[in-house]
Amino acid sequence: MPYLLLALGALALLLAVNAYLPRPQPALLVPSFFAGWLAIELAPHLLAAEIAGLAAAAALGGLDGRPGWAGLALGVLGAAGTAATIVAASRTVVTLRESGAPLDLDPEGAPRYPRSHLVVPPLCLIPRRGVRVDRNVVYRQEGRLRLKLDVYRPREDVRPEAGGALRPGLMQIHGGAWVIGDKREQGLPLLNHMALQGWAGFNVNYRLSPRATWPDPLIDLKHFIAWYREHAAEYGADPDFLCVTGGSAGGHLTALVALTANRPEFQPGFEDVDTSVRGAVPFYGVYDLVEPGPWPVPMGSTRLMERYVVKRPFATDREAFARASPVSYLRADAPPFFVIHGSKDSLIPVAEARRFVAKLRDASDAPVIYAEMKGGQHAFDVFPSYRTARVVEGVERYLTGLHRAYEQDRAPRAPEDVARDIA
Repeated sequence: MPYLLLALGALALLLAVNAYLPRPQPALLVPSFFAGWLAIELAPHLLAAEIAGLAAAAALGGLDGRPGWAGLALGVLGAAGTAATIVAASRTVVTLRESGAPLDLDPEGAPRYPRSHLVVPPLCLIPRRGVRVDRNVVYRQEGRLRLKLDVYRPREDVRPEAGGALRPGLMQIHGGAWVIGDKREQGLPLLNHMALQGWAGFNVNYRLSPRATWPDPLIDLKHFIAWYREHAAEYGADPDFLCVTGGSAGGHLTALVALTANRPEFQPGFEDVDTSVRGAVPFYGVYDLVEPGPWPVPMGSTRLMERYVVKRPFATDREAFARASPVSYLRADAPPFFVIHGSKDSLIPVAEARRFVAKLRDASDAPVIYAEMKGGQHAFDVFPSYRTARVVEGVERYLTGLHRAYEQDRAPRAPEDVARDIA
């Protein structure tokens, strides 16, 4: 039993150290990410398990030898590290407020994120009470190609003919390194919450590599916007108001969708459709495939991008990767952005978001808000953790501000304008 206690203590300390200092080495990158992801976003659950495990092992004779006492010491250090992770997450509201994101809920308030989901995270897979989900709606069909989406909206029907206003729309783009992922897996905490605030959310699938070749995913998402313009009212949504969000590869695509509005090369056969959006909220995205910056080598030169996504040699066709980079499309008339990234992201370094935000602020006349989640890992918002709940509420307040500016027929000029729109 002393050696079991030693093993439990060593594991607790290893998880804490990895959460604070994730391993960037290629051989350890994926296991380090998954371990850190779980340890950070499920830290309260992990802390309870660590304390229970250490106490049980000690009570069953784990302290009968020196290895057991050493294990207990290691376990206490590990539990302290896990507790520090919880403290870091508890500052999410401070981080969001310092970023300029408007956080004040309406006085007769929009509902807060349910605490039951923080205790039992899998509950986020079930539509919340009052939310209607229309699944597997086909938005693009050409030959054997059938692309589908899920619609999240309030159960109450909108009747414009009776004076009911159409709802604002939100497009959710899943991540998965452009090769995996599905609408059923990501964005669920946000979409459920937005639906309860009166939004219509559209969780959209797109073609994945290696079957797809860039820019197929972006063209698919433009097809969705064309579909939305035509069919939004059928789901109670306003065809003229659509924002976009997504994480990781979805964050990359979110930025591209927002920055490449109405570019004919990405709208073959439907060049005349307005594909602009009113605002963008990319989570932990990739924004530059050409310049290494925070990467050891350019992202475009990786095996993933060269062989499976863009399918071109980086060394001889850098332009192809530039065309797939959001930073290539920065412009003064870009829509407002709210960029979100975790400071401990081991898959996409946080410096990637920082340099994108700096360049976007220089180029855009619209407000650009940046929130860096202290201690946050990649994909932190997949779990309905405390951090996720506060970020979801902050994003909803931000997007509500954009919609109210739209209703007043004006554009927000600065982050504080968005806050005033909510007051």
